[in-house]
Amino acid sequence: MSGGVIGIAGAGAFGTALAVALAAGGREVRLWARDPAQRAAMRQDRSSAHLPGITLPETVGLPDDLEALAAAEAVLLALPMQALRGFLSGPGQALLAQDLVACCKGIDLATLQGPSAVMRAAGAMGAVAVLTGPSFAADIARGLPTALTLACDGPEATALQHALSTPTLRLYRTEDVAGAELGGALKNVIAIAAGVVMGAGLGDSARAALITRGFAEMQRLAGDLGARPETLAGLSGLGDLILTCTSAQSRNYSHGFALGQGGVPPVATVEGVATAQAAARLAAERGVDLPVASMVARLVAQDIGVAEAVRELMSRPLKQE
Repeated sequence: MSGGVIGIAGAGAFGTALAVALAAGGREVRLWARDPAQRAAMRQDRSSAHLPGITLPETVGLPDDLEALAAAEAVLLALPMQALRGFLSGPGQALLAQDLVACCKGIDLATLQGPSAVMRAAGAMGAVAVLTGPSFAADIARGLPTALTLACDGPEATALQHALSTPTLRLYRTEDVAGAELGGALKNVIAIAAGVVMGAGLGDSARAALITRGFAEMQRLAGDLGARPETLAGLSGLGDLILTCTSAQSRNYSHGFALGQGGVPPVATVEGVATAQAAARLAAERGVDLPVASMVARLVAQDIGVAEAVRELMSRPLKQE
């Protein structure tokens, strides 16, 4: 696979940042944006409104037709989780013969599936992988050192790992696809809760407790769904949790912060909103106790206020850790 073209479907901040990093690492990249006006603007200015100050290398092509990605040796699907299933049953059908790498973090609200199951259900014929871990698009695009997890249980895993690694983007490989997916999905829910804590002025001690208990919930549900404990303790779980619960660059944290302040959250794709609802449904179906995630689901649905949510969590029965 070394030296071939990498396709990226989705030119939001993360997809564009990956295009910049891979091109800087010597790869030819074809980046497809869903919005024709966005494609035209990016082609003319060699820049993206999602990543101010970043110039797109000349080796990043911006084709009009999605079919141009069908010649790539691997295609990264940098789309929101809740859009992935519809994309693959629509225009994305043209890519189903390729090796596919999902770059979204979440649980499909309609099917309660992670990205790998969604890709397989759509009829993916090549390798199915997931790229996840602690990363902000701006850091990747600027060439700052970043380490991610590539989850793939097929024989193509090593080739994909080498194809998508660069001098500044280091990929660690795992066969535990479920663990990597669930870590990346559930940490977004806990990040919303951490933002609520800080927005409501509850303090760093409360946030530390929230992160710790939230991580226990992540391990509990992921373990029930077959994930390995060590995966949750790695980059795609604990590593990503630490990043998103402590930085305003996180959309999920910022969403929660606005809720905690009693304001209106910023308009942006916030994967944790739908994932909180999906996690609460999974927990109810499987009999898994997820008090923090379930409370986030109620908060984002506006079924409960912040003050009442805090009272309920603090009044839970005392127990051994």
